[in-house]
Amino acid sequence: MMNETFYIDPVLYTGRPADVSQRLPREVRTYDLLDRIGIPYVRLDHSAACTIEACHGIDQRLGIDICKNLFLCNAQKTSFYLLMMPGEKKFRTAVLSKEIGSARLSFASAEHMEAYLDITPGSVSVLGLMNDTDCRVRLLIDEDVIAGREYIGCHPCVNTSSLRIRTSDILEKFLPYVKHSYTLVRL
Repeated sequence: MMNETFYIDPVLYTGRPADVSQRLPREVRTYDLLDRIGIPYVRLDHSAACTIEACHGIDQRLGIDICKNLFLCNAQKTSFYLLMMPGEKKFRTAVLSKEIGSARLSFASAEHMEAYLDITPGSVSVLGLMNDTDCRVRLLIDEDVIAGREYIGCHPCVNTSSLRIRTSDILEKFLPYVKHSYTLVRL
């Protein structure tokens, strides 16, 4: 159940905030990059969204389906993965581990998340790959995330705003620009 103090701004904004003085640098850098490579987006500001339940109201306002973003690693903590999957699907570690040939996947630490993606728990987003300049994180996308979905919803590296971006812009503009490819998986 959504926390009663959770707030969603009733206004849908096109583009970056007019005043970024109170925004975190990682969020501003995200808007700078999207603007630089010509990716339009609709933005919705809200209270910190740390749960899938909180995201349901956000997704309804943005007109998108919820997407889980999980930051994972192998047991040795030598391989890191960002998994995008439909919010309604259950995550089964064994299924994904077998599909990508990596034994014993688990959630990666907050320290690794911040070191590689410059994001914190609750803010995991495909846009964090812009900070992975050494390409240490492998992007995995469940085929249902992109099959027939015109838009993807994601955080701009903070969980107090959410963006609606064309799926094709993420796949064809953003990922090539940040030098990341992706692997389609079936969960």
